[in-house]
Amino acid sequence: MNKKITIPTLLLIMLCSISLSAQNKSSEKYGNTLNLGLGLGYYSYAGYSMPVLHADFEFDVARNFTLAPSISYYAYHSNYYWGNKNYPYRYYNYTQTVIPIGVKGTYYLDNALKLNSKWDLYLAGSLGVAIVRSTWDDGYYGDRNIYRNSYRSTTPIYLDIHAGAEYHISQKAGIFLDLSTGVSTIGLAVHF
Repeated sequence: MNKKITIPTLLLIMLCSISLSAQNKSSEKYGNTLNLGLGLGYYSYAGYSMPVLHADFEFDVARNFTLAPSISYYAYHSNYYWGNKNYPYRYYNYTQTVIPIGVKGTYYLDNALKLNSKWDLYLAGSLGVAIVRSTWDDGYYGDRNIYRNSYRSTTPIYLDIHAGAEYHISQKAGIFLDLSTGVSTIGLAVHF
C-alpha cells in the first residue's frame, strides 16, 4: 500500500517541479527597465531627419507584455519666406521644439520564438501627445502654422508602430535597437 501512495506522490511532485521549471523559464520579467535612447526621426513637415532623445520606463502588465510611460525631445530651426503689402518679403527664422509624451505597449516574442536568454525581440505600439512650441523672428506677422498639409498641424496626437531587439550585456544592462514608424532609436536598457 505504501508503494501505491509513494509512486503517485512522486509522479505528482515531478510533474509540479517540471511545470514550475518551465513556467520560470517562460515568464521572464521585462519590466522595471529604463530605456535611454538616441534616435533619428524623419518628419515630413520639417523636410529632413533630425536627432531625437528618448526615455521610457517599462512595467510588467501581463505575461510577455509591458507598458512604458515615455518622453522624447527634438528641436529644429528653419526659415520661411513671407511678406505682404504692409511688410516686405524676406526670410523669417523660427525654432520649433517638440516634446512627445505618451505610453508604449510592448509584446515580447521570446517565448514564441524560443530565443536564447541573451536576446529579447518585440513588437510594440505607442500613443501620445506632442507638445509643440514655436518661436519666430520679431516682425513676423504671417501664419505661424506653415505646415498645413501635415497631420501634425491639425492634431498633436501621435500613433507609432515599433519592432525591436535587445541584447543583454549582463543581468542589469542591455543594448537595444527600436525601429519605428516615428522615431527609430538605439540605446541602453537598464534593468532594476
